[in-house]
Amino acid sequence: MMNTEGNNGNKPLGLWNVVSIGIGAMVGAGIFALLGQAALLMEASTWVAFAFGGIVAMFSGYAYARLGASYPSNGGIIDFFRRGLGNGVFSLALSLLYLLTLAVSIAMVARAFGAYAVQFLHEGSQEEHLILLYALGIIAVMTLFNSLSNHAVGRLEVILVGIKMMILLLLIIAGVWSLQPAHISVSAPPSSGAFFSCIGITFLAYAGFGMMANAADKVKDPQVIMPRAFLVAIGVTTLLYISLALVLLSDVSALELEKYADTAVAQAASPLLGHVGYVIVVIGALLATASAINANLFAVFNIMDNMGSERELPKRMNKSLWRQSTWGNIIVVVLIMLMTAALNLGSLASVASATFLICYLAVFVVAIRLRHDIHASLPILIVGTLVMLLVIVGFIYSLWSQGSRALIWIIGAILLSLIVAMVMKRNKTV
Repeated sequence: MMNTEGNNGNKPLGLWNVVSIGIGAMVGAGIFALLGQAALLMEASTWVAFAFGGIVAMFSGYAYARLGASYPSNGGIIDFFRRGLGNGVFSLALSLLYLLTLAVSIAMVARAFGAYAVQFLHEGSQEEHLILLYALGIIAVMTLFNSLSNHAVGRLEVILVGIKMMILLLLIIAGVWSLQPAHISVSAPPSSGAFFSCIGITFLAYAGFGMMANAADKVKDPQVIMPRAFLVAIGVTTLLYISLALVLLSDVSALELEKYADTAVAQAASPLLGHVGYVIVVIGALLATASAINANLFAVFNIMDNMGSERELPKRMNKSLWRQSTWGNIIVVVLIMLMTAALNLGSLASVASATFLICYLAVFVVAIRLRHDIHASLPILIVGTLVMLLVIVGFIYSLWSQGSRALIWIIGAILLSLIVAMVMKRNKTV
């Protein structure tokens, strides 16, 4: 939790601060950690999956934006759960599930940062201990930044996002010259299983837009800024993903991308930009993954702060430690580091996708129940709910048909959140 009392460094966040937090959270995981796996499933049609994922994210972003504008809070989605679903076990279980999902996502992106760092600083090395060292190091550094002030987080995101966007635009411009028309068309429709598996992965690439809701209480005019921020951030990210998928698959086969799944974008940059371009893109990857970790930690700490103020966490976790950091912050960061060191994040990426989809489906339910208060369009919310439900069912079915062990982890994450919520309620912790 972030102790904001008495901090004079907290200036209101503007539109581009919020947009940068959203893009930072999305692009780090989306392109630099997930493109290779998505390309393996859809090959030349990968851009279609990113386009469809962007449409789903736009619908979800609409519900988020209306709720964030009406109920600005550092709790974001968990505050929405309370308002729309009450303060019972179900609402608390969803909040814990979302918190767990963010923690897993941070660990996953930290792993990607470590892979790029090793590739850049230790060429040819695949040493696990080096990847882990850099992964844990970036988590520690971004935790420090989030302990300073909210404005420091927003300012850092603007800088990091600006640099990585310039690098990615350079890659797109270079790739356009060699883009082949065959890669824009969809020659052979993918199987339904591959399509829904890929949609689940690509939605995870967009899921970071929810981080913007956690900044709503720090925005000068949330009624105006929040809807614009969601529209701009998701729109820009969608165009970026589609463009990069087209460009990268134009010169690099899907199998090559899958072979270098953790560092796919850097590998694809070599034939387009040469060695110098390769180095530039690797630096961009490091900045992108670092900013994603920064934005996600910002959300986690604000959620814990909100849960602490609502007495949904033990009081000792809200005890101030240094600047805006608390004992709760340190505990969750240690847990993230343990997951980074110990868990197979390949299957956990599927877990994060599924649990994000479940939590965001619940946001639609909340928005529909509160539609009059938040001035939202019921037809848009209903269509968005049906689309999200279709994606969830299709994604879960695809995992089941593949015999994926990720299903066990998904069920385990849901049950764990529910059991912990029941225990906390029974013991009157909350």
